[in-house]
Amino acid sequence: MKKLLLYSFTCLSLTALLFGCSSKGGNSSSKTGIPYANRKSKNNQSGAFAVATQYKRAPGPGLIPIEGGVLVVGGSAIEVPGVEPNIYNYKRQVTVPSFYMDETEVSNTDWLEYLHWIRYNFPEDREYYYNELPDTLVWRRALSYNEPYVDNYLRHPAYRDYPVVGVSWEQASRYCEWRTSRANEFILREKGILTDYKTLAGNGKANNNNATAAAPKPTNPFNTDAYLNGQYDDKGKNAPIDYNTKSGAATTTAGAATGTGKNQPRRTATLEDGVIMQPYRLPTEAEWEYAALGLIGNTEYENINQNKIYPWNGLGVSSAKKKTRGMIQANFKRAPGDYMGVGGSLNDKGDLTVPVIQYAPNDFGLYNMAGNVNEWVNDVYRTATFTDADAFNPYRGNYFTNKKLEDSQNGKIALDKYGNPIKENAYSGRKQTWAEKQAQAKRSDSISKSTDPQSPVASTTYQADQRGYRDRQNTLLNEEGVTLVNDKSRVYKGGSWNDMAYWLNPATRRFMQQDESSAEVGFRCAMTMLGAPEISTAGKRSFKNPPQKPYRVSRGK
Repeated sequence: MKKLLLYSFTCLSLTALLFGCSSKGGNSSSKTGIPYANRKSKNNQSGAFAVATQYKRAPGPGLIPIEGGVLVVGGSAIEVPGVEPNIYNYKRQVTVPSFYMDETEVSNTDWLEYLHWIRYNFPEDREYYYNELPDTLVWRRALSYNEPYVDNYLRHPAYRDYPVVGVSWEQASRYCEWRTSRANEFILREKGILTDYKTLAGNGKANNNNATAAAPKPTNPFNTDAYLNGQYDDKGKNAPIDYNTKSGAATTTAGAATGTGKNQPRRTATLEDGVIMQPYRLPTEAEWEYAALGLIGNTEYENINQNKIYPWNGLGVSSAKKKTRGMIQANFKRAPGDYMGVGGSLNDKGDLTVPVIQYAPNDFGLYNMAGNVNEWVNDVYRTATFTDADAFNPYRGNYFTNKKLEDSQNGKIALDKYGNPIKENAYSGRKQTWAEKQAQAKRSDSISKSTDPQSPVASTTYQADQRGYRDRQNTLLNEEGVTLVNDKSRVYKGGSWNDMAYWLNPATRRFMQQDESSAEVGFRCAMTMLGAPEISTAGKRSFKNPPQKPYRVSRGK
């Protein structure tokens, strides 16, 4: 019996030795036992698989995390006195995933930064700069003296922190794309994954304490998609090690002796490295309504103890707190003709817009989710969107596109003169076989060269427009023959300085054409949150599952 126990213990010890849990710094596959490649390892093999083990998610600049959950869309509108449920005041339970959202509306200074970048990088391209100028003529009124705002509102420092207006949905969307690349470029240069800014400008310090020469400046501005596709060749001193190059094996480089790998070849960062942020974008309508309502402050153990009509508690629009009692909590038109109250006692302290940080934030920490300016959201407008859309992450407006291939053999994508990917309609609703992909590339080339829209090859394209999916209104609208609603009608929400209190309710919604703009409409950006939906586990109950640890193989002596 003792021998049996001894034998069992020996086997268990051997098993633990061979396939024990990870020791300090151990990173190996739990399914094959093969060690992952990393900077410190002295045993990296050519072609070793590298895994990002230090990833820690965080919001992009300007964003704050919004923990998702259940939302009764339209439910808060039904609470407004005198408003009866109907097709315009839908009530349906949906789930909004966790995401990030701008703490404030995009300001004039933020937009001027965008214009400055265009002027600096494309000084001769007057069209590009002109197309991104807000329409300051939105301030003009036939029977109002608003001309000073036409010239001053965007550029004068008196309004630098005020929300940008006169921006169309299309301009706002392009700003989101630009912001994505600028924020990612800053992260990569600060980390040294791209050439850092000092070296790029020639201000870096060499070993002899002399300033180094300026690094060659890339011909095109940084673009996130082009970089991820390997079409932006810039590798800084901290760029990831390329373990897929045979000469890059640690055992064949000068850096192998210390395990630093300083002389190993470098590669561009990939999505798997976890350093590239998700794209900035306009929030969906469901995200915006969920974030504006801010019921997280009224929720305990999944029970909502008090509903809301506005982003704050209570039935009124003035504060009930002792220190601010009676003060208006948002910038809006209190009554016809009353934009700011009586001299000496201004009710909302604003005549038109106010700074993007004013009044108290809601329970998510978001400012001006009611009043100041309405805000563009991503959705195409339909009155019955939420009776049609999915219950998880509802959205209407999908128009699926792919980045156009320039060379299907090496995967190179086509870029426009600004270094941005050229988009085209999606080829298929599923992953194509390699043969189908090559054939499609040839067909696409034929389509692009064909001048006949009825060309036979054009009919082979995949219809990617999903805006009409389960849209019972399309038929109705077409039968009526006269409508202002179409696939370029975009939703805006939140109420403005020129609106009455009804529009401050997060469930209310209106629309405007995506190429139009207004003095009452601005926007803020959002970003998708990846991974677990729970933002913080502090003080919350949870199952104590053991962490997943990689295995290692004992090599003995």
